[in-house]
Order: sequence, then structure tokens, then C-alpha cells
Amino acid sequence: MSGHLLTLGELGTEGITELLSLTDRFVEVGQRPIPKVPALRGRTVATLFFEESTRTRLAFETAAKRLSADVLTFSASSSSLAKGESLRDTVETIDAMGVDAMVVRHRSSGVPAQVARWVGDGVSVLNGGDGWHAHPTQGLQDAYTLWRHFCPMPDGLPGTVAPDVPTLAGRRVAIVGDIVHSRVARSDIEAYTALGASIVLVAPPTLLPVQPREWIDGWLPPDDAKRVEITHHFDDVLDELDVVGLLRCQRERMIDGLIGSIPEYVARYGLTFERAHRLRRRAVVTHPGPMNRGIEIAGDTAEDLAADGRLLVTRQVTHGVAVRMAALFRLVGSGTALGADERD
Repeated sequence: MSGHLLTLGELGTEGITELLSLTDRFVEVGQRPIPKVPALRGRTVATLFFEESTRTRLAFETAAKRLSADVLTFSASSSSLAKGESLRDTVETIDAMGVDAMVVRHRSSGVPAQVARWVGDGVSVLNGGDGWHAHPTQGLQDAYTLWRHFCPMPDGLPGTVAPDVPTLAGRRVAIVGDIVHSRVARSDIEAYTALGASIVLVAPPTLLPVQPREWIDGWLPPDDAKRVEITHHFDDVLDELDVVGLLRCQRERMIDGLIGSIPEYVARYGLTFERAHRLRRRAVVTHPGPMNRGIEIAGDTAEDLAADGRLLVTRQVTHGVAVRMAALFRLVGSGTALGADERD
């Protein structure tokens, strides 16, 4: 792995599977009475969120603290940016404080990559989500959640690396909703295809890139791109799915005229009671959160699927901490202090 985590495409299949396998170890750490290891003791992680977030920020900060790192939390609204300081000056100021890693989230695509060019050689930059571009740790947590749902750890062996290699081979995954504006969609596509899944993108033409086939072929490896299909008709693929990955329907898209209305969107792309009952018996549903109940998924349907263990949203959140522990450990850790005898 490189010194940064900016996109999953830069990791490739080997890097993705390495991080997912390492995540197993940190899932076990999270199950301990004291869920903490000294792997990053003496290291400092700064979270620079120029765009608001609850799940991603808390997951990164929890992960860093469980690794015994010191955490600096940057708030754009109360920083010198409000006084006219440039982004570069802010980054270089924080770099000068001697941090070891920066987690950067920004509404503009490419900002984490630019930050990586500004910081010193000893600082790792992790992309916490940038514009419509990428959200690599979300893609990792979603892939890990699906892998461990379909290939669970052996009972009675917490913390033991299972004999299976991370894979989604043979699984059929639909990603439904606002594809073109979703950094989650792009990172999920990278992660799932790298692990061998076949993907079908389900969306109206207005929520897909103008030339979706060229878009896919332009950034995915050729063998992975072949496993991605596109349809405007959710009902046509329901019966063949193992996973339904719902994306948040943003109300501003209605203002922009990209979707006609909420009832129209629900009628064509919502996971309604009727559609849920057409799914395969063991098909599961994911969502990056927060869910708009009654839009992406019917409220009663969400409750029913959760009761059956088929709505994986809370597991995605739980695994998100372990995935971010794995990423921080691999980038800035010492490679030691993971054993049960090293607990704080």
C-alpha cells in the first residue's frame, strides 16, 4: 500500500483483500471488554472535515482512539478559514503540528489528493469522502459487511483469520438510486467488482452519467468493468439479486428537476413491500445512511427486513469502525501490538 488512501482503485484487488482480512482482527478488538490496543500510541490523527458528517467522523475518531492515537478534531466553521485563511495554509499549519495522519472530507472532488501533495512525506492522508468522487472506507466497510454476511467467521474462534479469502464471487448486487452524484456508489463498485461480484446499476437516465458505459470503462479495470451492467427498470432485475444497495435520494435533485417527484421515484425505484417480497429469500439490503424511510425503502419493509437480519445497516456502521482501524493501522501503525496480551 502507498502512504495514502485516496481511492480503492489505487489499492487494487490485493490491497482491498489485505485490508478486509486485517479488519477481521479489529472486529475482534471491538468485542473485547476494553476494546483498545496500543498500536498507534504516540501517533496523532487529525480529522479535517470541511463537509459535515456524523457517521464517518465518529467512525474515524473512534477507530483512532481504539488504536490509542491522539485525535485532533478540526471544525471548518470555527477555524481561520472563516477569517479568510486558505485551505493550503490550514493544512500546512496542521501538518506543522506534527500529525501522522489526516482524514479529509470535502464537498469538492480531488481535495484529499491535493492535501496529500501539500503535506510532508511522513503524513498519511485518508479520504473521508470528496464530492462525487470517492469514499474508499465506505466501500471497504460495505464490502466487508457483505463478505462476512455470506462467509461468516467460524463459530467459537474470535479473532482467528478464517480460511476463506475475501470474496463476493458469484454474488449479484444492485446499486439503486442517484449513481452520478454518489461517491459511495463509485467506491462500492470498485470494491465489489474487485472481489468478483457482478453489478447492475439501477437508476433513471437523469441520475446516471450522460454516457454511463463510457464512464464505467473509463476508470474501472477492463475485467471489472465487464461485470457492471445498467438498467432503468428495477423490477426487471429483482428476482436475480443477492444484494440491494440503496443510495440516499437527495431532495435537492427534485429541485434540480432530475426526478419528477417523491411518489414517482418510489413507484419506480423504491424498495416497497411488494418489491421486497419478490427478492430472493436470502437477499440482503444495504444503505450508507441516513435512510429516508418512505423513499428509498418503505418504513414497514425496513423493520421487517431488520427483524429477519436482512437489513445490514447497523452492521455496516459497526464494521466501519473496524475497517478504519485497519486502514489507520496499515498506513501509520507499527505492525505490532495486535495480540490479546497487548491490551490496554
